[in-house]
Amino acid sequence: MTFFTSDKSSKIIEKNSAVLEEEAELLKALAHPVRLTIVKGLLAEEGCNVSEMQQCLDIPQSTLSQHLAKLRDAGILKSERNGLERHYFVVNDKAIKIIKTLSELEYSKEE
Repeated sequence: MTFFTSDKSSKIIEKNSAVLEEEAELLKALAHPVRLTIVKGLLAEEGCNVSEMQQCLDIPQSTLSQHLAKLRDAGILKSERNGLERHYFVVNDKAIKIIKTLSELEYSKEE
């Protein structure tokens, strides 16, 4: 493989640095067991409110809010107000693809 020894590699990395930075930020946001659980749960439920998530995860509301904020800031989640409640949804296609790939790997181990 000549990627790292090629003269072109530094140009490729430089040209794609913004994309690489964006992808690294996405992975950082997903790189926590609670945040992975939130995203997987929201995909399975096609959205959920904070009260239901908090009850399921059994963590303080403030901790959940911090995780949700990190996922929102990374562009993974969006929320909609429904009366007094806020419902969260996964909106980032790359995050969805990552979660689906991880889930496929998980299921393939059980076979």
